[in-house]
Amino acid sequence: MAGFKNYLKIRGWEQAFAVYGERRIISIFFMGFSSGLPLALTGSTLAVWMAESGVSLTKIGFFVLVGISYNLKFLWSPLMDRAPIPWLTGRLGRRRSWALVTQIALMAALVGLGHSDPAADLEKTALLAVLVAFFSASQDIVIDAFRIDLLAEHEQGAGAASTQLGYRGGLLVAGAGALYAATYGGWGFAYVVMAGFMVVGMAAVLLTPEPPDNGRSGQEGEEMSFSQQLHEAVVAPFADFMGRHGEWMVILIFILFYKFGDAVAGVMANPFYVAMGFTKIEIADVSKIFGVAATVAGIVVGGAVVYRLGIFRALLLCGILQALSNLMFAYQATVGHDVGLLVATIGLENLTGGMGSAAFVAYLSSLCSHAFSATQYALLSSVMALGRTVLASGGGWAAQEMGWVPFFIGSTFAAVPGLLLLLWLMRRAQPT
Repeated sequence: MAGFKNYLKIRGWEQAFAVYGERRIISIFFMGFSSGLPLALTGSTLAVWMAESGVSLTKIGFFVLVGISYNLKFLWSPLMDRAPIPWLTGRLGRRRSWALVTQIALMAALVGLGHSDPAADLEKTALLAVLVAFFSASQDIVIDAFRIDLLAEHEQGAGAASTQLGYRGGLLVAGAGALYAATYGGWGFAYVVMAGFMVVGMAAVLLTPEPPDNGRSGQEGEEMSFSQQLHEAVVAPFADFMGRHGEWMVILIFILFYKFGDAVAGVMANPFYVAMGFTKIEIADVSKIFGVAATVAGIVVGGAVVYRLGIFRALLLCGILQALSNLMFAYQATVGHDVGLLVATIGLENLTGGMGSAAFVAYLSSLCSHAFSATQYALLSSVMALGRTVLASGGGWAAQEMGWVPFFIGSTFAAVPGLLLLLWLMRRAQPT
C-alpha cells in the first residue's frame, strides 16, 4: 500500500509539471516575454546608453520617472477591460484586439526611441521613453487579463509561473541582448532589433483563441452606467481593502518602502558599472545573464523561506539580507574594475533581491480579497512601483553629490523605515 501511495505522489508531480506543456501555458510564456521586453529598454539599458552619451547622473536618475505609467495603469484599465476597438474587436475579440494594438504601438515607439539621441536632444528621448512605458503598461493590463480569463482556476498557478519565466526572458533579451546588439551595430540598431522581438508576443496572441468573455460584453450602458462601472472597477476594491484592514494606511506605507533601499541602489547600478570601467559585454555577461539566473534562484529560495517561516518572518529575513547586499556595491566602489568581485556583488544582490520579491509578492497576494483579487493586486503593485520610480528618482542626484561609497551605504539605511514598519505590523498581527 505504501508503494502505491508513493506511486500516486509521483504521478501527481508528473501531472503538475505536465501542465507546462499545454499550448495555452506556452502561449502565456511568450506573452510574458513580450510583457517583460520593454521594461529594461526605458530603464537599465537606456541608462547605459545615456551614461555613455555623457548625460549627468542626476538626469539619469530622474529618468526613472518615465515609468510612472506602471504606477497609474489602473486608471485606464476599466476602459481596456470593457471598451471594444471598432472593426478589430469584432474580428479578433476584445483581449486579442487590445493586445495587438498595444504591441504595434510599442514597436513604433521603440523604433522611435532608438532613433533619438540622448546627447543632442534629451527631451525627445524622454518623450519617446514615456510613450514606450505607457504602451508597455497598457500591454501588461491586457496580457494579465488575457491570462486570468484564458486559464481555469487550477491552471492559474502554472500560468503565473509561466508568465514570470517569460517576463525574465524578455528582461534578459532587452538587457544583455540589447547591449550585445549595441556593441556591434549601435544603439539605433539595438532598439530596432528589440522592436522586432515584439513579433513574438503578437504571434502568441494571434495563435491563441480569444478567452471566454465572461459577461464583459453584457455590461453595456443600459445595464450599468459609466460612473457605476468606474466605481465597481476602482472604488469598490479600495473600499473593500480599507474595510478589511484597519491599519491599511500603514500597510500602504510599508508597501511603498519595503524595497526602497533596493530600488535606490538599482537605479544607479548600470551607471555605476560604466563609472567603474566595465565594458558593455562585461555588464551583459555578469549583470544581465548571470544576474537573471541569480534572481530566479532567489525567487525559488524565497518561496521556500515563505513556506518554512511564514510570510512575516520571511519578509523580515529577506528584507534584512537585501538591504545588506547593497554594501557589496560600496566595497566594489573601493576596489574598482574587478570582474570577479562584480560576479559576487551582482550574485548576492540579485539572489537576495529575488528572495525579497518572492516574500513580498506572497504578502501582497495575502492582502487581496477573492472578490477583487486582480484589481487589488494591480492597485497594491502600483503603490509598490512608486518606490521604484518616484521615490527612487533622486538616486542619481544622491550618487553625484555623495560619491559611490557613501551612496550605497546610504541605500542600505534607506531600507530601515520599511523594516521598522514591518516589525510594527508583525506585532499587530500577533494574537493578544
